[in-house]
Amino acid sequence: MKRLPPLAIVVALLAVLLIRQRRRPIMHPPPLTFLFENPLAGAFVGTELLVRRLDLASGMRVLDAGCGPGRLTFPLADAVGTGGEVVALDGQPAMLAKLTGRLERHGVANVRPLRATLGGSELAEGGFDRIVLPMVLGEVRDRRAAVRELYAALRPGGVLSVTEVFGDPDYRRPATVRREVEKEGFRLVGRFGGFPAYTLNFERPGVATKSR
Repeated sequence: MKRLPPLAIVVALLAVLLIRQRRRPIMHPPPLTFLFENPLAGAFVGTELLVRRLDLASGMRVLDAGCGPGRLTFPLADAVGTGGEVVALDGQPAMLAKLTGRLERHGVANVRPLRATLGGSELAEGGFDRIVLPMVLGEVRDRRAAVRELYAALRPGGVLSVTEVFGDPDYRRPATVRREVEKEGFRLVGRFGGFPAYTLNFERPGVATKSR
């Protein structure tokens, strides 16, 4: 029997892992955060670019869902100012520990870390003006429950912003994201980018109200 070359074995293992991840996704492991915190990722999904797409204003409340160690959390906190708040949600204690350390070192006071899992009904209703999902939606096992929870957590007129990057094992095509999000009541109000990265902004219909 011929032995498979090393490259073929690696490719086969990667294929198995990818299939498993697609069928039963897991959260992004903390040791691999460098995959999204590097100049190459920044060229396509840089934090300044993503923040500009949110049309933020001082005093807003923002949910950074799947915040990780805070790549987007800090720019969001700057954008909403001291009168606003960013709730940084993640389901992994190690990620939140990294974030908390960074917050303490930089003296950031308008960010509240929250350990929670999307779809777990742990978010208060109508509490946010913006919700960001940067390369996160594909990691969620019960996406229908998660989208429903996010819809309820937004104020009427609030925006859910979903960003995806091709090459991410959990990448979801724009048509797939639209189908999953719009069937829960959201409507598409903005589209940015294309290949290899895009952002779709969805609004919860209704009259926007001022943040408390």
